[in-house]
Amino acid sequence: MNRRPFLHAMLGAAATTLALLCTPAQAQDALSQVMQTKKIKIAVPTDYPPYGFVGLDLQPQGLDIEVAKLIANKLGVSVELVPVTSANRIPYLQTGQVQLVISTLGKNPDRMKVIDFTHAYSPFFQAVYAPKSLAIKSFADLGGKTIAVAKGAMEEQELVKSGPASMVFKRYEDQAASTAAFVAGQTQVIATSVSNAGLMMQKNPQLGAEFKLLIKDSPNFIGVAKGQDALRAKVNDILLAARKDGTLDKLAQQWLGRPAGDLPLSE
Repeated sequence: MNRRPFLHAMLGAAATTLALLCTPAQAQDALSQVMQTKKIKIAVPTDYPPYGFVGLDLQPQGLDIEVAKLIANKLGVSVELVPVTSANRIPYLQTGQVQLVISTLGKNPDRMKVIDFTHAYSPFFQAVYAPKSLAIKSFADLGGKTIAVAKGAMEEQELVKSGPASMVFKRYEDQAASTAAFVAGQTQVIATSVSNAGLMMQKNPQLGAEFKLLIKDSPNFIGVAKGQDALRAKVNDILLAARKDGTLDKLAQQWLGRPAGDLPLSE
């Protein structure tokens, strides 16, 4: 009897069993690793104001940066901020290059198949912006106002539902063109995303532009690798406490011009 194939089969089965036994333990190591090394690696944006961008001192700043520092502080560890793009932020998490992703990450069914999410930590929204000197307290106040929008943009579609028929839309080819028109004083108001507004206000402080009205909200969540339940639970505890004591509202007010509000919790 040739025992070699049988031996190979037995060794293969043993290796498979060992791998299966080790996988859950390895998957739960992230929080332990963070606490042992006293450092957490967090993916953040550095080209997406007001959530994450490089300041005049060449250091990352923004809402996502502050939330990353908050979590590290509450864990009692140092933080290594890892700049990412929209395309590589999830792969960085899946390959273990970071333990968390705090980078304007929305939750959807496709992403939920490959990573897990904490509670929401901040809003992401489309809104109406105008100079501080222009009184706009409600959608009715947009009557007769000239509003810069990108052609076919969701902002215009939503405003038509809420605002008066006397709104005057000035339609431009894209978001960059509508922003340039508002900055040049060709319109009184602009309807755009908070990220675009953040960049606009950062580059043009002389405008005195500010958040006026919320058009539509889409919250941001923190990404955690699949199986990292202990780390996810710990981060959720930190976010709940920050929500209760008003920290999340203060950060959102500072960077977005409005409180975080009633953010959704993870399942």
